[in-house]
Amino acid sequence: MLAQLYAQSSFDYDSEVSNLKRTYGRYLSRVTPHLQSSKRSLLEIGCGNGFFLEEAVSRGYKEVWGVEPSAAAVKLARPEIRDRIVCDVMHAGLFEPEFFDVICLFQVFDHIPDPVALLDSCRRLLKPHGLMLFLNHNVDSLSFRLLGSRSPIVDIEHTYLYSPRTLTDLLGRHGFTACEDGTVLNSYSLRYLSQLLPAPKQIKGMILDAMRRSALGRVSLSVPLGNLYLVARKTGRVRQVVEE
Repeated sequence: MLAQLYAQSSFDYDSEVSNLKRTYGRYLSRVTPHLQSSKRSLLEIGCGNGFFLEEAVSRGYKEVWGVEPSAAAVKLARPEIRDRIVCDVMHAGLFEPEFFDVICLFQVFDHIPDPVALLDSCRRLLKPHGLMLFLNHNVDSLSFRLLGSRSPIVDIEHTYLYSPRTLTDLLGRHGFTACEDGTVLNSYSLRYLSQLLPAPKQIKGMILDAMRRSALGRVSLSVPLGNLYLVARKTGRVRQVVEE
């Protein structure tokens, strides 16, 4: 079912790739102080056309791989990175056990219908003391508290929504410990940001039209948009939860 949904999804973030690289690279740098290996092998789950894999290579990661269910997205990958992308739904059997130092999920984890199964797969693939980097929506953010049900994150595509506390707790129960977390500054063009405005349709249309026509629409800003990042380390055991 998940593969079907991805295959049918649109692939429309190409115009913002440079800003996405800037954003995701910013939080990959938060992983570096926690790394215990100099080899730096990395997996991205839900890698799209592989633009972040290119960014990881530029930042010194020597072995990079991606998993992406959308064949349309993989076809758009540059030739030099395409053979590093497995077109499939993520499962532990895709790679050798304890192969990766770092596993990244950017705006993916809150789309996963079975997060426990995914975390189990990631534990198997991570080396001892390996790291995970999450970047996803934050239900404790100011924007979510202000907008409530009008927030763009409240939709059918997000199967679960997390705060730093609930994500930390979930990870702690399934073999990980949180190293650090914080608020994400997302880099986007003004044209893209104007699409997110919770404004009446007519007014929003006028703003979007002005941004498309003006060079101002291409100006990029780094702003908090209600996302969190969290770095977590693989630990030696899975905590047993006793149901009362």
